[in-house]
Amino acid sequence: MRSLLGLMALVWVLAAAGASAEEWKTVASGEVTIRVRERADVPDGREVVAEGELAASIRDVQVALRDHDSFRYWMPYVTESRVVTPLPNGRVTYTRLDFPVVSNRDYVLRVVDEELLAEDGTGLFRQRWTAEGKTLPEREGVVRLHRNEGSWHFTPKGEDRVAFIYRFTVEPGGSIPGFLVGLGEKGAVMDTVRAVEKRAKKLGTARASAR
Repeated sequence: MRSLLGLMALVWVLAAAGASAEEWKTVASGEVTIRVRERADVPDGREVVAEGELAASIRDVQVALRDHDSFRYWMPYVTESRVVTPLPNGRVTYTRLDFPVVSNRDYVLRVVDEELLAEDGTGLFRQRWTAEGKTLPEREGVVRLHRNEGSWHFTPKGEDRVAFIYRFTVEPGGSIPGFLVGLGEKGAVMDTVRAVEKRAKKLGTARASAR
């Protein structure tokens, strides 16, 4: 079962909003609410929205999600991550995901930091990404995800608490059985959310000890 859940992380690890006439379905509620709906304009794709709170500082969350080079050390299923081109308000990035059963996936994104915290740590952090799949040549044996759009929106709820909205749409690419798509909706989204929280808390601990 863990292999099947991990298999579907490629669909739900990273990605953004798109219009659809389909109804939303709630697949998880409680501390984190996750809703999904079909995307008629994206083959086998769905739009996902996760909302909740993280037990971490918004300052540390911002640092974690802007350091793409380090994703391979802590983001689920990511085995390669690097910045291809720095941009004035973001970066073009490359990410590769490895899985035990289906072909590995990769994607190239244009990541834009739409809003950053002030120097004193106040304000909001908003980040959005879109696919830039043709920026780099495709690799043999790796399926390129050409539709990958998403956003993070963080609002502070105190010194060590932050509310988030994580929204994405991604086309899985290649051949994946339909029942596996449904299986991965909840688990892989939660894996990503908890990984961000864990990374931010680790950064916060390091920052506090350096004072």
